[in-house]
Amino acid sequence: MRSLSQDTIPDALPDFRNLGVVARILVLVNGLAFIGAAIKSTTFPQLVDAFLEIALLLEPVLIASLAALYVANAGLARLPYATAVAMVVGVVVLLTAAAYPLQPGFDVSPSGLVRSAAFAVLITGFLIGYFHLRNRAFSPALAEARLQALQARIRPHFLFNSLNAVLSLIRTDARRAETAIEDLAELYRMLLSDTRTLTTLSDEIELTRRYLDLEQLRLGPRLAVEWRVETAPRDALVPPLLLQPLVENAVYHGIEPGLGPGTIEIAIYQERDRVRVRLTNPYHPEHQHRQGNRMALANIRERLQLHFDVEASMESGVVGSNYEISMAMPYRRAK
Repeated sequence: MRSLSQDTIPDALPDFRNLGVVARILVLVNGLAFIGAAIKSTTFPQLVDAFLEIALLLEPVLIASLAALYVANAGLARLPYATAVAMVVGVVVLLTAAAYPLQPGFDVSPSGLVRSAAFAVLITGFLIGYFHLRNRAFSPALAEARLQALQARIRPHFLFNSLNAVLSLIRTDARRAETAIEDLAELYRMLLSDTRTLTTLSDEIELTRRYLDLEQLRLGPRLAVEWRVETAPRDALVPPLLLQPLVENAVYHGIEPGLGPGTIEIAIYQERDRVRVRLTNPYHPEHQHRQGNRMALANIRERLQLHFDVEASMESGVVGSNYEISMAMPYRRAK
C-alpha cells in the first residue's frame, strides 16, 4: 500500500480565480499597508492620512494585478513553478511602474520608482511565500488519511449482508445474483482506487447507484430511492466518495431505524456556475442509531474546503420529518 509519508506535495501557485485566494490577498496586502502606516504615525489622524496615502498608490496596482492574474491563471498553472513565480513578479512590477507616474504627490524620480518596484517585489514575495507555506500546511495528506479511514469504515456487516443476500438469490435468481456480485466487485474496486484527485460527477453517481442496488437486495421494498439528476452536470469535477458515504448514512440512520418503507431523495443540478447537491432521508428521533463521530460529514466538509476553499459549502440538519444535507461547489469541468 502507498505510504502517505512518501507523497510529495508539488509546488504550485494558488488559484487566482478562487474567491478565497483573492480575499486573502486583499486582506494581507491591505494589512501590510496598515502596518506600514502605523509605523510612521503617532496619532490616529496621522494613521488615517498615512494609510490613505499608501492606498492611493497601492489599490489600483493591486486590483489591476488581481485582474491580470485572473486572466492568466490557466496559463500560469501550466508553467513550471519557478517560471510562474517569475511571471507573477514581472506582472506586478510592470503594473507598478505603469501606475506610479499617474499618482499625484509622489516622487516620480527614478529612485522613487525603484523603491516602489522593490516594495511591490517584497509584497509579492511575501504572498507567494505565504501561499507556499499554506499549501504545505493544508497538504492533502491529512484529508487523504481521513478518506482512507472513511473507506475502511464502510461497515463490515454491509459486506456480509450483501454476500448473504447474493447467496439467497443463487438458487432462485442466478442472473440477479451474478449481477449483484459484479456490482459488489465493482464497488470495492472503485473504493480502493486512487482518491487523491478529483473525479467526475458521473462516476460518483454510478458508484452510488451500485451501492444502492446492493442495499436494495438487503432491504427490499423498505428502501426507495428518488433520483433527480436530469440536469446534473455529469462532467463536473468533485471530490471522490462525495455521495456514497452520505447515502450510506442515509440508509443507516434514515431507513434501517424505520418501521416501514422510507425514501431517500438525491437531487443534483447546475445553478449558473455552481453544482448543487441535496440529499434527504427520513428522520426517526425515537429510533436513531448511536450518533458516532459523524466522520463522513466532517471528512467531506474538509475535502470540499481543501479542493474549493470558501467557494464550497455544506449544510445539514433536520427539516420537518426529514434529515437534509445540502452542498454547493463551483462547476469545474474535466479537461
